[in-house]
Amino acid sequence: MTDIADVAARRLDLAGTRAFEQVGSGLERRRRLADFNREWLGELWEEATRGQRIDGVALAAVGSVGRGDAGPLSDYDLVLLHYGRTLSTDEVTRLADRIWYPIWDAGVRLDHSVRTVNQCRTVAADDLTAAVGLLDISPVAGDAEVVAAARATVSHDWRANARKRLPQLTDAMAVRHHRHGDLAQSIEPELKEAHGGLRDMTILSALAEAWLADRPRGEVDTAYGLLLDVRDAVHVVTGRGRDRLGREDHDAVAALLGYGDPDDLLAEVSDAGRTIAYALDGTVRRAGQSQRARVLRVGPRRPQMAPLGYGLFESDGEVVLGAGRTPESDPLLPLRAAVVAAQANLPISPTTLENLATKCADLPTPWSPLARGLFSDLLAAGPGLVAVWEGLDQQGIIERWLPEWAAVRSRPQRNAVHRHTVDRHLIETVVHATGLVRNVGRADLLLLAALLHDIGKVPGAHDHSRAGAPIAETVMRRLGHPEADVDVVTALVREHLTLIELATRRDHSDPRTIDAALTAVGGDRDRFDLLLALTEADAVAAGPKAWTDWRAALLAQLATEVRARLDPSTHTPASPATPTADVGRDAAQGVVPEELVHALAAGDPHVEVLAHGGSYRIDIADRDRLGLFADTAGLLAAEGLVVRTAILRTVDGIAVNEWHVESPSGNEPEQSRLHRGLARLATGDRGPLGLLDRRRQFAARPSRESTIGTPGQPRALVVPGASAEATVLEVRAEDRPGLLHELGMAFAKSGVSVRSAHIATYAGQTLDTFYVTDFSGHPLGPAKVAQVVAVVIDTCDGTT
Repeated sequence: MTDIADVAARRLDLAGTRAFEQVGSGLERRRRLADFNREWLGELWEEATRGQRIDGVALAAVGSVGRGDAGPLSDYDLVLLHYGRTLSTDEVTRLADRIWYPIWDAGVRLDHSVRTVNQCRTVAADDLTAAVGLLDISPVAGDAEVVAAARATVSHDWRANARKRLPQLTDAMAVRHHRHGDLAQSIEPELKEAHGGLRDMTILSALAEAWLADRPRGEVDTAYGLLLDVRDAVHVVTGRGRDRLGREDHDAVAALLGYGDPDDLLAEVSDAGRTIAYALDGTVRRAGQSQRARVLRVGPRRPQMAPLGYGLFESDGEVVLGAGRTPESDPLLPLRAAVVAAQANLPISPTTLENLATKCADLPTPWSPLARGLFSDLLAAGPGLVAVWEGLDQQGIIERWLPEWAAVRSRPQRNAVHRHTVDRHLIETVVHATGLVRNVGRADLLLLAALLHDIGKVPGAHDHSRAGAPIAETVMRRLGHPEADVDVVTALVREHLTLIELATRRDHSDPRTIDAALTAVGGDRDRFDLLLALTEADAVAAGPKAWTDWRAALLAQLATEVRARLDPSTHTPASPATPTADVGRDAAQGVVPEELVHALAAGDPHVEVLAHGGSYRIDIADRDRLGLFADTAGLLAAEGLVVRTAILRTVDGIAVNEWHVESPSGNEPEQSRLHRGLARLATGDRGPLGLLDRRRQFAARPSRESTIGTPGQPRALVVPGASAEATVLEVRAEDRPGLLHELGMAFAKSGVSVRSAHIATYAGQTLDTFYVTDFSGHPLGPAKVAQVVAVVIDTCDGTT
């Protein structure tokens, strides 16, 4: 009898670190572990029954133990099955206790039940999840016939009720996928429950068990094996039976599985998830088609074929090849099929895709004008492009068109603003760009740039924009585009981050900011419109963290200033994206209204709050003084507001400042409260900042969940050449309540004036840009820069 204390150690020994090193395949590791599980449970059965044979009673397993693919720390899902005749209820209960308690004593998680065959049937009829699980029930010990009877009964009912259960199954899948997301697009994938995860493989088997569709094999089984290997490794490195591959476990899991780079592991996990998800989606469609054929057929049923052109038809919600169409005769057929499918928002039948991939010849290089036109039509198809592109990619057609696609396929993105892998982000960018084509003169070039803008995100690339430009140039030449178009798309790829960086991290009123934007587009208005549209599409596709109201407003503001230089006759004083108050406009022109001067002389600051979408602009005018920036930043932080941008001006001793803020609480900033707070701070009363101290204390509380790894040391960098009128500093550090206030105080104590500040925060990390001068309004000298940089770093570090 196996010692209870040795069970956990034995499971980890069979499928743990040593097994990964010694056993050649995950399949063999899991086979050994499955043999041990059944042997130990068999020993428990023999001990519980005292070696007696009991007809009509058996111990059965469902879930991963029943399938034989349990992980090192997977729980046991066991059923004590009986006919209800051989033993009394009390005897069955006592037998169950003699089995369950040793399992609990061994520290193994257990999901258990005691049921008759008829009860299994009833539970399966009432509970969809239980029904799917019982399809995998297998004997462990005892009378195997009772287990066979339960499985046969449940399987029979499953097939008989397929018409009712299929909609329930698809609805339940949709809910689960919505809750857990898409495995292929997650940096911390849920290996079991997500779309493309392990549970979806049981759904494939359940659909096959219902005789509605064949279960896919080959690549799907390989993908399933990889996910099982990763799950096993997660169990080993975490010491817990969990199914999520967390960020903190990437390195250890990758090393255990033999990957030199964790991103290579994540790419293969993403590929596996995509393979399973694609197979599942297609199998569910097959099942629906099979069910409709059963229900609607009255005599021989002919498929309903709606013509789509080029010998392609819609049939049962898919695009298929007509009977007389021969793929060998037309190398353009994959493009034609993709266009009509994407425009109709329909998937291409897997059989048709396989025929297109195996029987159509490659396109000649360079592509013909007709091929280029079809490709542009495909990119312009809108949302239908996503599913069609995925099908083409699964069959290898995309890599035949664009060999460079292989390097970004399923590549993870660790940037906090991104929600998709590199390749999926490129397609999402194309889809969003289709909504902006009327803003540009060359829609085809916009869509091509959207498709290629991150093509340089390959392993080892330091600057993906610079790395991607020559790759995009190669692609454009292969597609046969003229040199002028090649130059435009290459430039767009190289500069696709320029406008958003200038908009969010530079002072729009500084001439050098506008010069940088003009340089990026060669002073060309058409190219600027293309780059602006690409910038928006890229940000929207990245996710809500990359495209917020304040970022959109800043980009629009920058665009207004650039267009004013490109065509001064169209310039208006105020940007429609950010309404300008009279005080701010006058200050920008070097004039302060006389009535405001008198009010400020009496110690009455001016505060005005302007709503703009989901953000606010707060105009503040006060007598200029040391620490005004720090006090204002501290007051806004105390009120729970998040500063996004601050533009500071001083005219004749009067500071007129614009603060663009967001309110996470959803409450509009109180103008009168801010007014009173500034007035008190001007007199030296620090009371209004008391709430900031409480926010700091709350933020300093230790988290309930430990975090692994540190964000690194804070950095303060000088940006050379960014301005002729100020020294530009970029500050990168871990964010905390009141950090901007602390930085303002540090600048004030160093004798430095802040002319403007541009604030950004992603995933708890700040990326702030400050335009600073000495008190005479000149850029800082080298010695002063070194002093300020040191003070800023100490402030971010919390050492001052």
